[in-house]
Amino acid sequence: MRELRKDPVVGRWIILSSERRLRPSDFQDADPPASNGGRETCPFCPGHEAHTPPEILAFRDHGAPNEPGWTTRVFPNKFPALRVEETLERRGEGLYDRMSGVGAHEVIVESPDHEKDLSELPAEQIERVLEAYKERILDLKKDTRLQYVLVFKNAGRKAGASLEHGHSQLIATPIVPRVVMEELEGSRAHWEAKERCVFCDMIDHERKDGRRVVLETEGFLAIEPYAPRFPFETWILPRRHRAGYEDADAQDLEGFASILKETLGRIRRALDHPHYNFVLHTAPWSTGERDSYHWHLEIMPKRTPAAGFEWGSGFHINPTAPEEAADYLRGLRA
Repeated sequence: MRELRKDPVVGRWIILSSERRLRPSDFQDADPPASNGGRETCPFCPGHEAHTPPEILAFRDHGAPNEPGWTTRVFPNKFPALRVEETLERRGEGLYDRMSGVGAHEVIVESPDHEKDLSELPAEQIERVLEAYKERILDLKKDTRLQYVLVFKNAGRKAGASLEHGHSQLIATPIVPRVVMEELEGSRAHWEAKERCVFCDMIDHERKDGRRVVLETEGFLAIEPYAPRFPFETWILPRRHRAGYEDADAQDLEGFASILKETLGRIRRALDHPHYNFVLHTAPWSTGERDSYHWHLEIMPKRTPAAGFEWGSGFHINPTAPEEAADYLRGLRA
């Protein structure tokens, strides 16, 4: 069973996907993650293409589709939270609202190398991964049932990964996620008050202040946000105003790959190979937030788990000031 259900009190949607309980748990509970073993049975390694659904997209040096020779490979998740084959149906059940589990859930295998984290790949390979994100968003935008694509990465078991081989995922949904809606509403309010993008204002302020800047390049800025939820939470933003990630050109992706590699590498050194998540927030194509919104990547190392107070209040208790984290990261090289 796959369906979306809406909480009638706060308006939060959740996904029920009973098949997800069948997922494998091949990742060993180790920190840092085990670097050896598992390649013989890993479904993401070259030569094991038959163990995954047929590829949707692949960049390859040689070989035919669904065979070795690829450098980056994209295919549907074998245990999807949502399925593109579903029919979009909205219905009520008395007080409650539900929706059929239509969407898409895809896996982006970042390289043929079983052992390497994204930060350890050459910048040119990271650029291919970023290009795959863009191409899949552009393709999924054509489906009129869908409103949003969230690209994310779970690195390590503590971050939710069930397989060791480096990979990202995306889930396309028929509604805009609530977290993104909160960002859209806040950025819209700032625009209506000042006729400026709040993210562009943030970039200008942080560049002048300097205390929370981790890295700055010609096209991008990596910062510790002013009010971080987690220790060493790091954001990467394009310095030029861009609402939709899919609008990034080749120069943007090259610059993004470079600063992403360096930023992840510094976090990796600072925190001794932490498990981490990242999420790519971009403007929904179903809204007109092209002036007020600004795409960005949020990186969240898994150092302090959310506990009762955080879950019950929505407040996050962060023991590390962003100014201290930025100062430490600035002093490191990946």
